[in-house]
Amino acid sequence: MDLLLVLVAGLFAGTLGGIVGTGSSLVLMPILVAMFGPRQAVPIMAVAAIMGNLGRVLAWRRDIAWRACGAYCATAVPGAMIGARLLLAIPPGWAETALGLFFLSLIPVRRWLARRSLRLQRTHLLLLGGPLGLLTGLVVSTGPLTVPLFTFYGLERGAFLGTEAAASIGMYAAKVATFHAFGALPPEVLVQGLAVGTTLMAGAFAGRFVVLKISPGTYRWLIDGLILCSGLALLWTAVR
Repeated sequence: MDLLLVLVAGLFAGTLGGIVGTGSSLVLMPILVAMFGPRQAVPIMAVAAIMGNLGRVLAWRRDIAWRACGAYCATAVPGAMIGARLLLAIPPGWAETALGLFFLSLIPVRRWLARRSLRLQRTHLLLLGGPLGLLTGLVVSTGPLTVPLFTFYGLERGAFLGTEAAASIGMYAAKVATFHAFGALPPEVLVQGLAVGTTLMAGAFAGRFVVLKISPGTYRWLIDGLILCSGLALLWTAVR
């Protein structure tokens, strides 16, 4: 029953990520942390995220802005490796609190960025990739921050979804490699991650059919609601 719950949640999370470009980790992480603990949940989610983002890349492969993706990944990938190593050094019990507080802090930060009429260039993506990659390695997902990052670059709909997903694959692959190098990716964790990732990939294709029907207002409230629920759930896990 626990596995069935995770797979159903993975399908929903993958569909959500396929629609709005983020949200898969926000939905799944509280469930994975409650079932496996943060030390095991983070590498499971990293493996699953590679497959989920691969689904979005395949769905929108003709629209991807590869130069923007390359500029971002040039600094984001090494940043993710450093963040993943720091995560493994965090004392037990701190991870849930850090994840919960970070998710909650994303709500005002994302809305502040949304009110600014910014237009980014590839140089900005190169400079911002490092710190966002570090955060991704440390706190699982920074999707609510990369959403405005790539949209301020001028990407929309399929171009945004495919480019953000391609960049995320680079960061999550770096995290998985780091976990493996430091013995935090045993075979059972890899299998669990692949199982969850299969549902995320299926959901990514399902989301493609409704992505053009989501209004900007609905999108903003949907993301903020997910962040709030996931952040509170993780904090509850940390203090119970």
